[in-house]
Amino acid sequence: MTAIGALELDAVSPEAAGFDRSALARVNAALGRLIERQRLPGAVTLVARRGAVASFDALGWQDPSRGVAMRHDSVFRIFSMTKPIASVALMRLAEEGRVLLRDPLAKYIPAFADARVGVQGEEGLQLIAPARPITLHDLLRHTAGLTYEFLAPSAVRSRYDEADLNDRARDNAQLAEQLARLPLMHPPGAVWEYSRATDLIGRVIEVVSGERLGEHLRRTLFQPLSMHDTGFVVAQPAHERIAEPFPNDPDNGAPVQLFDPRIDARLQSAGMGLLSTAADYARFLQMLVNGGQLGGARVLGRKTVEAMTVDQLGPIPQTPHIMPAGHGFGLGFAVMTAIGQHTEPGSVGAYGWSGGAGTAFFVDPAEKMFALILTQAPGLFDDVRELFRQLVYAAIND
Repeated sequence: MTAIGALELDAVSPEAAGFDRSALARVNAALGRLIERQRLPGAVTLVARRGAVASFDALGWQDPSRGVAMRHDSVFRIFSMTKPIASVALMRLAEEGRVLLRDPLAKYIPAFADARVGVQGEEGLQLIAPARPITLHDLLRHTAGLTYEFLAPSAVRSRYDEADLNDRARDNAQLAEQLARLPLMHPPGAVWEYSRATDLIGRVIEVVSGERLGEHLRRTLFQPLSMHDTGFVVAQPAHERIAEPFPNDPDNGAPVQLFDPRIDARLQSAGMGLLSTAADYARFLQMLVNGGQLGGARVLGRKTVEAMTVDQLGPIPQTPHIMPAGHGFGLGFAVMTAIGQHTEPGSVGAYGWSGGAGTAFFVDPAEKMFALILTQAPGLFDDVRELFRQLVYAAIND
């Protein structure tokens, strides 16, 4: 068995997992060239197929400023790869009968009973009552009408920007109240727009469970799945394993500022706040591949996993330039719905997501495969994700 422990996969040769060895080696060779050119500080990659780990590698620098080499157990800010974990936690509460996905958000966060849609008119931003309330289903599939301030400029997104929603001195309850006071970008259910909806999932989990989000995730997910290096803060002595970016963006020289994972902040963002390792996140992915269980621990029912990883949007339009063409969205995951509409390879039904500092994963049920890459390189976010996916698929041999 591999040293990944509770992952419970055999560590075998690439050939036994159905990969061409020389082709799979091109994944790390390509990343290595980026590292040599000082475009990428370092990375950890893990590829598994048919119940076996085909490769698990640590490349380059964990901390380029101090010359610390990358480790297999380096700890990364996974940013939006937090979202699938929080979505699974909410679906666990649904399986326990403690929430319904049709429930209005205002049932758990009453301030959203007064939510209004911001519509730009000749007299400025007009606030209009929506035709229906935001539901938990909307939060999971990003159709709640919320947005992110870093998307294309608009009057509503300017309000988001002014609210300083990244202030880690707020707790989840305060962030939810702040979001409730901001106008919606779209009517609930009208548009898929990547947004802060998952942060509200974190607050709903706290209200329903009576626990702080980090404690609830630790008790219900991280402990059962043996994800011992995953959480909202990195405690000593694991500080020596924290991966860091280049101090300056290699493209424009601008300072790179990521949050300090050593600080136990009040905000525990369900949308972007977790720290994890490749081995830990691989356990989470293997649980999904196994239909909701790992090593005797049942986290979700098989049909719940199926519902989370199929397109839940149908004809609902998507905000452009966020999700690749040929993709829909399930309950926490982008899902490939067609092959050939985007440059990325894959299979219909493959699902995954990524994080703003260059972390990414995908699961391909048809190929019985998952793969993930962890790095801390915000400027190469899209390039690294697509390069990694392209080369992994190219290495499949049978």
